[in-house]
Amino acid sequence: MSLPDATTLRFADRLRDLTAGVDVILSDIWGVIHDGLHGFHDACAALQAFRAAGGTVILITNAPRPAESVQRQLRKMEIADTTYDAIVSSGDLSRTYVADHLDQSVFQIGPARDNPIFRGLDVTFAPLESADYILCTGPFNDEIETEEDYRGMMEQARARDLTFICANPDMVVERGDRLITCAGAIAELYRSLGGETIFYGKPHRPIYDRALELAAAKRGRPTPRERVLAIGDSVRTDLTGANLMGLDCVFVTRGIHAAEFAGMEIADEFSVRRLFGETRPPRALMRELTW
Repeated sequence: MSLPDATTLRFADRLRDLTAGVDVILSDIWGVIHDGLHGFHDACAALQAFRAAGGTVILITNAPRPAESVQRQLRKMEIADTTYDAIVSSGDLSRTYVADHLDQSVFQIGPARDNPIFRGLDVTFAPLESADYILCTGPFNDEIETEEDYRGMMEQARARDLTFICANPDMVVERGDRLITCAGAIAELYRSLGGETIFYGKPHRPIYDRALELAAAKRGRPTPRERVLAIGDSVRTDLTGANLMGLDCVFVTRGIHAAEFAGMEIADEFSVRRLFGETRPPRALMRELTW
């Protein structure tokens, strides 16, 4: 597949018009197939149709929980297992770090719903004053907190020179009609203070490598990058990650950047530069996934 003209981007109406020569789709979850509260029927039907035509769909998400926990959440939103072949989460990769550092104690930042990241591991938890590292899955209460609520805590952690493990590089996610602060915002605050920060998930390579491994296992062979299509709604994570991996990207505008695309019929040169900066633009825009 080739990029559109560098100065314009048009909105595609149907995913099937963009999948000629595509064998594998790596699709974001939150903002693409659900909004945190409800599944998007048309988007799920589009991925199901792609699979029915012989394609492979790997869901790739910055959810700070293991894949099986993500699957349970999708089922609660009535998103069928037939929508995808496998799920890869940043929680899976962060869990690997924890498993490799069981001799160290961890200070956990995040809500109780993210505790499955530690399930089955002999983890030693400790207060910030004595922990060996921090693992953050998000604010303790993302309904009301932002990264600024953690500035004092991050200054204290920086004074101790702690490593900060970010289990969700997203800055914000869509929850219904609101944007909710994520672990990535706290991680970026810590990094701005000079703290050592390790990110798991998009746009970083390990989560893509794992997704492509699962796709190869499903298809019986590796898939050339030119036959893989990424789908997402975030410039910072989805589009940047696709570019780093040499993958074409379909950018869904109904997600966290919805306000920036409101009323737009075509992204001209000015709009492309305003929306995507120096980042290589996506192959196409879609307001939402439809087949």
